[in-house]
Order: sequence, then structure tokens, then C-alpha cells
Amino acid sequence: MNISRFYASTDVVLLVIFSLSFVLQGCEKKIEKPKGRPPALVITAPATLQNVPVLIQSIGNIEASESVAVRTQISGELTKVAFREGQDVQKGALLFQLDQRSLQAAVTKAEASLLRNRTLLANARTDFERYSRLVTDGIVTKEMADGYRTRAESAAADVAADVAAVENARTQLSFCTITAPISGRLGALAIDRGNVVKANDTVLVTINRLTPVNASFTITDKDLPALKRQMAIGKVAVVAEISGAPAVKDTGSVTFIDNSIDPATGTIRIKASFDNTKKLLWPGQFVNLSITMALLNNAVVVPSQAIQTGQKGQFVFVVTKDGTAEIRQVSLGPVAAGMTVIEKGLQADEQVVIDGQMRVIPGGKVEIKAKGQEKGEQKASGAKAQ
Repeated sequence: MNISRFYASTDVVLLVIFSLSFVLQGCEKKIEKPKGRPPALVITAPATLQNVPVLIQSIGNIEASESVAVRTQISGELTKVAFREGQDVQKGALLFQLDQRSLQAAVTKAEASLLRNRTLLANARTDFERYSRLVTDGIVTKEMADGYRTRAESAAADVAADVAAVENARTQLSFCTITAPISGRLGALAIDRGNVVKANDTVLVTINRLTPVNASFTITDKDLPALKRQMAIGKVAVVAEISGAPAVKDTGSVTFIDNSIDPATGTIRIKASFDNTKKLLWPGQFVNLSITMALLNNAVVVPSQAIQTGQKGQFVFVVTKDGTAEIRQVSLGPVAAGMTVIEKGLQADEQVVIDGQMRVIPGGKVEIKAKGQEKGEQKASGAKAQ
């Protein structure tokens, strides 16, 4: 009885082991081998040979070539405003008129005093001449003739003082009429007609000369020697471009280099003049400025977005002929129009990755896609999800 039970239990164990072996074999068949990493989708561009200008670039501020804050030189009531705000005016054009009645009266009074003293001077000189002859004839004494000479000299001094008084009164009267001291564009009117203004107190209006205008900017002290060499040869052209509006450009030339370098920033102040005949540039406006210093012929260039920065410096991903990505350390040169000069580390016609660098592994496979392919795939996947 015990032997039969032993054989029965043994059969059960063998049956379980046999079943487990079949189960394990089934599981082994279901386990799949791990797949390799898929190639990274990237966009590439070839390194090309181009003639690249060497530029000094800076951000500048536009200034009027001349700017005058118009004030009154006398106090009085503002009786006339002879312009519109924002109007272009020529030098000498009437701007304001002040009440001139009291000053006109002062001129009349001074002129009358001058007329009276000139009459007295003429009589004094006649008396002196007559008494001088009587002294010669022995009719009067020399002391009496000297008295008339003194009166004539005093009358002459009074006339000179009156001439100065008339000139001063007329000058004060002329201040009632305010004209444009320069040609330019008028700003906002600060004081309306009918108000009483004080001498040299309030700015009535500001005139800015817009043709030409100046651009004030700074360059580093390292760029100064090259700029001075260019100026020694001839005029140095400067191109001004309005940020956000690349089609709006104007060309001028360097006209001023400051006499000292700012030790705190290592920069020096430069000014360039622009004719601004189309009035594209406006005082107070910030512009992008570039000065062409030289031209690099047949330089190897790549789109600037291909440049990456690592622990060892700048590098690019180069796609080899077998479709793998190779990391390449490069030395950079000037940047112009979105293209960067590669001075060392890259040859012309080599393909560099300009988009998708985050997915690239050095030595890994890459798949070159057309620009816009990824966006199309995203739209298609979104449509399927809906």
C-alpha cells in the first residue's frame, strides 16, 4: 500500500515537471529580442564657400544733427502761434509773437530822447565854434570858450548814451518776435496762445534737424585699431537697419571717434552721420549698425544654428557617407546674415545637422528629413488621434 502511494506521487511530480517544461518553452517563444535604437530624424545643410564680410556690429541710438529748445528771452503774453505741431520749418520762419506794446513805447521814448540830445549837441557845438573865434579876436576869454566846449562834449556823451538806449530798446522789441533758429521739424507745442511766459523759463517748442541725423554707438577697444586704419584710407561706411524691419535701411559714414575709452566697459563712443533724405531714421530710435571692415574670400560657412557648445568648445554634427553622426570640434570666424564662418575643422560640401541635434548620438545613425516633414507628421498623428 505504501509502495503504490509512492509511485502515484512520483507520477504526479513528473507530470507537473513535464507541464512546466512546456509552459517555459511557450514563454521562451513569446520573448522577443530587443530592437536597436531607431535613427535620429535631422535636417542637414551643406558647408559652402562664400565671400563673407567682416563686420563690426553694434546697437546705436539716433540723434538729431541739431536740436534747439525754443524759449522766450523776455517775459510777456503770448499773442500768436504761427505753426502747426509736427510741421517742417525753415530757418527764420515766424514761430511766436509776444505782446510788444510796452516795448514799442520804450523804443519811441528812447528815439525821442536821442533826437532831443542830438539837437542840444548841435547847438553846443555851434556855440563852442563861435566863442572860439571870439577868443581869437580878443572879445571873450579862453575860459568862457572852454565852458562851451565842455557843454558840447557832455551833449555828445548824452547822444551816445541815447544811441545805446535806442539799440537796446529795439533789441528788446525784436525779442517779441520769435523765429526758427534752424531748419527742422517742430515738436509738440508746450504753451498755448494767451498764456504769460517768463524769460528763459519754459521751453515753448523743440526743433530737431532730421536731415542729416547722427547715430551714436559704442565699439570695443579691440575693434578700434581696425576702424582707425579704415578711416585713414577713406570714408568708413555704416549701415543702419531698424530692428524688426530689415527692409528699412540707410547708409552713412563714421564722422566721430571719442577721445577716450570707458575703462569700466572697455568701449569707446562712435558717431555716424546719415543723410536721411527719406526720413526713415528718427531721433531716439534704436537701430542695428554694421561696419564692413574687410571681405573673406571663399570662406567655409554653415548656418549659425548648426553651431553647438560643449565642454570642449564649439562643435557641429557632421553626417558621414554611411549615415552616422560624427561630432566635429570647430573654430569659428565672423557671423554675417545668419551664416557662421568655420576657420578650422570643416570642409566644403560636408553635411552638418542644423535641426534635431538633441536626438543625435555621436556615432549613431541619422535619417535626413526634409524641412517641414516633422510638422506634417505631427499634423497627421493629431488627425488620427481625433
